[in-house]
Amino acid sequence: MAAARAVARDPGAYARQPPSLRAARLPRLLFLLAVVVAVGPREGGGARLYREGSDAVWLLDSGSVRSATGNSSAAWLVQFHSSWCGHCIGYAPTWRALAADVRDWAAAIRVAALDCAEEKNQDVCRTYDIHFYPTFRYFKAFTKEFTTGENFKGPDRELRTVRQTMIDFLQNHTEGTWPPACPPLDPIQSSDILSFMDSHSGQYHAIVFESYGSYVGREVILDLIPYESIMVSRALDTDKAFLGTLGISSVPSCYLIYPNGSHGLVNVAKPLRSFFSSYLKSLPDVRKKSLFLPDKSNKEDVSEVVVWKEFDRTKLYTADLESGLHYLLRVELAAHRSLAGAQLKTFRDFVTVVAKLFPGRPPVKKLLETLQEWLANLPLDKIPYNAILDLVNNKMQISGVFLTSHVKWVGCQGSRLELRGYPCSLWKLFHTLTVQASTHPEALAGTGFEGDPQAVLQTIRRYIHTFFGCRECGEHFEEMAKESMDSVKTPDQAVLWLWRKHNMVNSRLAGHLSEDPKFPKVPWPTPDLCPACHEEIKGLDSWNEGQVLVFLRQHYSRDNLVDTYSVDQGSPGSVLRARPWLGQMARLSHVNLLPHFPVEEVSSLKPGVLCLKTNKPRSSLGVSKDEHSWSVSLRIGPI
Repeated sequence: MAAARAVARDPGAYARQPPSLRAARLPRLLFLLAVVVAVGPREGGGARLYREGSDAVWLLDSGSVRSATGNSSAAWLVQFHSSWCGHCIGYAPTWRALAADVRDWAAAIRVAALDCAEEKNQDVCRTYDIHFYPTFRYFKAFTKEFTTGENFKGPDRELRTVRQTMIDFLQNHTEGTWPPACPPLDPIQSSDILSFMDSHSGQYHAIVFESYGSYVGREVILDLIPYESIMVSRALDTDKAFLGTLGISSVPSCYLIYPNGSHGLVNVAKPLRSFFSSYLKSLPDVRKKSLFLPDKSNKEDVSEVVVWKEFDRTKLYTADLESGLHYLLRVELAAHRSLAGAQLKTFRDFVTVVAKLFPGRPPVKKLLETLQEWLANLPLDKIPYNAILDLVNNKMQISGVFLTSHVKWVGCQGSRLELRGYPCSLWKLFHTLTVQASTHPEALAGTGFEGDPQAVLQTIRRYIHTFFGCRECGEHFEEMAKESMDSVKTPDQAVLWLWRKHNMVNSRLAGHLSEDPKFPKVPWPTPDLCPACHEEIKGLDSWNEGQVLVFLRQHYSRDNLVDTYSVDQGSPGSVLRARPWLGQMARLSHVNLLPHFPVEEVSSLKPGVLCLKTNKPRSSLGVSKDEHSWSVSLRIGPI
């Protein structure tokens, strides 16, 4: 959550411009509005790290991943990522380079990506058990049954390592599932080479001689897949006498049999894969052949039009906090089919802390309180995610409950759509929670967290460890927590601990590809935001932490929250119709559970008051209703 460098512009400046100048600007503004209306915002407000047409990466989504990887004539290597994840952003150039490097291998194995930050992809990411980003999965060719793929867990994710692992994965295919476009990758014998010399096949035949652990030969074989009039094989350097007869004194070396039967050693400047492949592709009559590949759209992604929202960087925007909660509850949590055990406890504790301390608008607070009470009253130790989603979406139509159904970043907007956004909003939310716990400790009364200065930090820690999608980010936070979180003895120390660690993260990420150039990751608050926070000691800029605490308590206070740009409750998706008979939250303990749980899984429930609607055949329902309440007495038993 690095502070903006640029001072927010005066909102009234436009109105003070001369009429002629304002009129001159109107066509451009109208054009931008027309583009935005025509293409609409991207779902979830995300942005692709990979682009059709300009990148060699195959882009998959909820509508294409299963058909692409299922019963395919080629194998697939798919990166499931999130466009807001800093590690994913940093790794994107490597993934693009890998896809470009092995572009000629596409008939045998393809490099793809699927963005789990896109809200339309949340169901498919849950189906494929994607909980952290980036996650790499291999899919074998001709897989007829649905599979979530095989995890890639190499020693590192450097380009060469992944490329070599792709080759290993190809060689793990059996004869019945071998991609038909992929030539044999096993080494041939000296006798085979002699046969090729005698065959006069009418085409080139290149043999790459190499040591046992080398991948050069297999890489050259795959590089030449799309080329006709040439065949490439590999041989090991075990038969030293045979290599001597061919004039090969070192490996790797390439030996070429010409269409007319002549043969000799290929002379290249360096014995590298790129030199061998380039030489072979340049031979007379060697040209690219027509290969049938699935349609790979080259459409430009025109939806990423950024309409800048002017904002005051001294303020905290409700839109950022609410957008973060929307993404957390409807997208990030959706990666989990169900919550049970420690996961459920972590989520329950996190919701409790947020519900009690969130200083936002009443409809959002009421939704959080509803969710918290529902979780607290559940007698089950396992909850399907869809039941949580139904409550977040207010399927019960409770009056005055609302949470925006899309993101609208303001103080967290980036100069590009994939920058800042959700991680920024989480930092803002976490800082807000620690400050509220410090200034309003009575809010946690009766939760079991009262009197514990580390309660909010530890709850945040467990949430990040369990649910935050960027695995590397979570590991870094856990390292910081292990190092010093136990030293926190007061709520004010908790506020300052999180502030210090956030600045440490900013320092570590300064200059990283995930850094927004318009919002450099510098120590925060900057001197212009809080002059009293900075002082010079022996010529060095130092923090006055007493003043920093004063600043943080003001900046993340309810009084500093601004509702500008926030989605109104009357917007599509909000609920305006009152249902007074749902006002008793004790009756929401089981809402929407049975439609998501098989009856067998709740057979241990005691008869009680349930607020639900079900047609389960193994249930007998007794219904009583008046203007204040609606109760269903549920008995579960044998047919």
